[in-house]
Amino acid sequence: MPATLEGQLVVAISSRALFDFEQENLVFEQGDDSAYMQLQLARLEQPAPPGVAFSLVRKLLSFNSPGQPRVEVVILSRNDPVSGLRVFRSAQHYGLGIERGVFTRGQSPWRYLRPLRAHLFLSTHLSDVRAALAAGVPAAQVYPQSVRASDAHPHEVRIAFDGDAVLFSDEAERIYQAQGLGAFQQHEVDRAGQPLPGGPFKPLLEALQKLQSAASAGMQLRTALVTARSAPAHERAIRTLMDWDIAIDEAMFLGGLPKGEFLREFEPDFFFDDQTGHIESAARHVPSGHVASGIANP
Repeated sequence: MPATLEGQLVVAISSRALFDFEQENLVFEQGDDSAYMQLQLARLEQPAPPGVAFSLVRKLLSFNSPGQPRVEVVILSRNDPVSGLRVFRSAQHYGLGIERGVFTRGQSPWRYLRPLRAHLFLSTHLSDVRAALAAGVPAAQVYPQSVRASDAHPHEVRIAFDGDAVLFSDEAERIYQAQGLGAFQQHEVDRAGQPLPGGPFKPLLEALQKLQSAASAGMQLRTALVTARSAPAHERAIRTLMDWDIAIDEAMFLGGLPKGEFLREFEPDFFFDDQTGHIESAARHVPSGHVASGIANP
């Protein structure tokens, strides 16, 4: 029987999103990839420190059990194959069950998302994220300066999402941008019973819903909607999720308040938002990624 990832949640991730390679990246950005390769090879026996998305990956992999793979994590990296040795060695050091990887030595690796049928792509390269989103793959640019995830919830994966242009389409956001808050509120009240079209991260949320049904006492999944919406525009968001038959554990309708401090209290392993201002606020408190989609990201 050929190997297959059918039925699994597939997460593709760059090496810099998973591990802290910021020191090494300074050498890479100088344009001498041979010096970078030599540095990585010299540090082969030195495990790389955990990166921004490390906690998310480690916890997601905890859903797997012998004979029952539910989550597949694949390294999808601009690193060269030699530097990939250290990536795999570091994953082994931390007990991460990562077996597959693609290393492209400076070329964009996003095209390999299609044969992987990935549900999520995390990368520090904005151009790769944009290409993935254009191809219909949920993707986010990881902010390497983000605060690392809290250790307060070792048996619970916590993921927070913005609404418009992330879980939902940017239909309502376009009204807000063009006509202001009043028009936006009225637009949403008038359409409260009409589900919003799905946004780029709807497929991921659906895949997480399936994973949640497989949760055990060993690892649980908790999700949150963190949005600038407020009443009365909240109703359409809730009814949309109900129409999709998706249950969100927490919903925060903040009416434009900064999201960072609320996220600090929720303590997610990762937060996704389409607006860089929100991400910069959130990154001071939690691991964060920019979803470069919708009207806010022309």
